[in-house]
Amino acid sequence: MDNSRRNFLRRASILGAAGAASAAGAKVVLAQHEGHTAPQPQAPPRTDNRPAAAEGGIVPVEVPDVPRLPWRMENGVKVFHLVPEVVKWELIPGKEIFGWGYNGSVPGPTIEINEGDRVRIIVTNKLPEGTSMHWHGLEVPPAMDGVPFLNQPLIEPGQTFTYEFNVHQNGTFFYHSHMAMQEMMGMIGFLIVHPKRPYAPKVDRDFGLVLQEWALLPNNPIPNTLAMEFNWLTINGRAGPHSTPMLVRQGERVRIRMINMGMDHHPMHIHGNQFFVTGTEGGRAPESTWFPHNTVLVGVAQARDIEFDAVFPGDWMLHCHLPHHMMNQMVSMVGPMGHAGHGSQTGKGMEEGMGVVTQGHALSEDLGPGMGRGMGMTTQERNVSNAVGPQEQHQGHGQQPSPSQGKGTELQPGQTERLGQVSNPDDTARRKRVPGYPQDMVMFMDKEVAKPQTYGLPPGWTGSFMGMMTMVRVLPPAMYDEVMRRVRAGIVEAPQGQPAGQQHHKHE
Repeated sequence: MDNSRRNFLRRASILGAAGAASAAGAKVVLAQHEGHTAPQPQAPPRTDNRPAAAEGGIVPVEVPDVPRLPWRMENGVKVFHLVPEVVKWELIPGKEIFGWGYNGSVPGPTIEINEGDRVRIIVTNKLPEGTSMHWHGLEVPPAMDGVPFLNQPLIEPGQTFTYEFNVHQNGTFFYHSHMAMQEMMGMIGFLIVHPKRPYAPKVDRDFGLVLQEWALLPNNPIPNTLAMEFNWLTINGRAGPHSTPMLVRQGERVRIRMINMGMDHHPMHIHGNQFFVTGTEGGRAPESTWFPHNTVLVGVAQARDIEFDAVFPGDWMLHCHLPHHMMNQMVSMVGPMGHAGHGSQTGKGMEEGMGVVTQGHALSEDLGPGMGRGMGMTTQERNVSNAVGPQEQHQGHGQQPSPSQGKGTELQPGQTERLGQVSNPDDTARRKRVPGYPQDMVMFMDKEVAKPQTYGLPPGWTGSFMGMMTMVRVLPPAMYDEVMRRVRAGIVEAPQGQPAGQQHHKHE
């Protein structure tokens, strides 16, 4: 476009905006949208639930367990409706929470658009307090940026606010409330902008994963947003093993987009494959910056795109590698921490940790020294270990267990007991005397989380999945076609038979 044509279009768009708005509002619109090309008029509006990416032949993004936000075309503008609201959500079967999300989903539904689009996002607030929307990573006019009081008024309960802007970038972005505590209630979703020309090399499958964490007290379904430690970790709103696997035909090239809006960073690791980091929340990375990984740190408020060729068939775990993020419902109640006695308390609440007297007196045990923070579940550390039995029975170390502890393997004359050496897995008395026992627990729930995408997994596969875990299933063509047939037909079949070695993984 030559300079004279560009100037003509600019003048035309300015005059059109000024004529349509009031005198005061027109000045704001002109300042915000100066330099933006006006949308071309289009014939009758149409509703379109297809992903925007499908228009240009680019692979749509699949976000397992999260819906895609539909849109309609109005005079060259893609129009979306977004509704912030309270959502009852299932982390795993039997564990429901009340999160805050959008359009009945936590995280919110995926918005997919194309580079060069003009979009209008109509936000109707159904929360009990004011909110606003920020389009994380997008370069938009100030009045569309979503910072309350700086750029816009709060969207109060029952009110509607319309965001409208042109999109000149491409990459992995996201939207979220710009109220900090609301973010911790779950208010985030993907906003993906596909490029005008597909990235090279072109991918066959494109997935999205939202990383979140939650602090949930026992029997309380409302997240504790004041907490700074978390006991439920989710991918796309579900904890392992409830997260739906990503299905790939062997030989396809795969992109996985990950976004993080929580309090913790997450080193995301995939088994059995090396990958390249090809993009961030700033857009596509130059190929000269790519180098191989199998673990990538996805920091708070960051996005990371990874790509790899799925040449190795198998069911490959993808998870955060922080040990406590590979668990569900963790509290400081394992081993010696789980027994009453003297010593430091763990998991103290905010008020106790700050020395605020809420009950008793200034010298009460509630205000004593403590470890941990934020969960509000106080339990005291025992000052002996499991190796010497309960405190009331033994005051010293190295004593043999009493008969009340159960019968263990008898030592023969001349033998010496080695702590940690258990030759018989059924020797429960000796296992209980091993320092640190128990540690890892196993729970099988194959039937409860069965879905078409889990067809063909071995019995007991759920025993290895907790917390921020999912998997990429790289399937040979015949198996891939069968699983996809079951997905289309909605056929659910749990693995049959007993998990391998189940009898050796019971903790008393």
